[in-house]
Amino acid sequence: MAEQRSTDGGRSSDAPTPAQVRRGRRTALLLFAVGFGPLVLATVMYYTGWLNPEGISSNGILVEPPVPVSSLALTEADGQPFADRFGPDVEAPTWMMVVAAGDCQQDCEQLIYLARQVNIALGKNQERMRRAAYLKTPPADLSGYPEMPLLRSGATGPESWPGGISIEQTPQLYVIDPFGNIMLRYGSEYEGKAILKDLKHLMKLSQIG
Repeated sequence: MAEQRSTDGGRSSDAPTPAQVRRGRRTALLLFAVGFGPLVLATVMYYTGWLNPEGISSNGILVEPPVPVSSLALTEADGQPFADRFGPDVEAPTWMMVVAAGDCQQDCEQLIYLARQVNIALGKNQERMRRAAYLKTPPADLSGYPEMPLLRSGATGPESWPGGISIEQTPQLYVIDPFGNIMLRYGSEYEGKAILKDLKHLMKLSQIG
């Protein structure tokens, strides 16, 4: 039996027209812009000081250019890629602080403590920030940090962390945006007030996450 055709030049009656396809694309782009446009703008403003009379006010060290967390090939305890927490396809992505260290001694434990205190001090914005840690040798007791899951190396493992430093020698606290970009880092020499000031600034600029 011959395939039924519509009268519009052979196109199936249930196939979208070119005009409908264009409208669908415009709608998708609009939804993306509404949802993630503010984050993109906030990131640009933060890095360049554009429209910000105070200019770049970061106390931490900017990761330039930002490094996608997927490049570290980290996994969570259940084997899921850590990078799956981020991106435009995630329903409710958040910001993230990750403490990275080798043998977690005093400097590392100080960063873990600061991450928790800073997270709490964010007040109404504390739910927009999460915490995790990549520790090759965790301390004996992490019971005081129940909301700080430990990350693991994936198939290839994280060969190098942003900043070109050795986390075994210099533990770091990294800040990741809801897109999954590592954008700031801090060593154990930083005080909680300096980290908190940066994160409050980011929360103010961006309503995403």
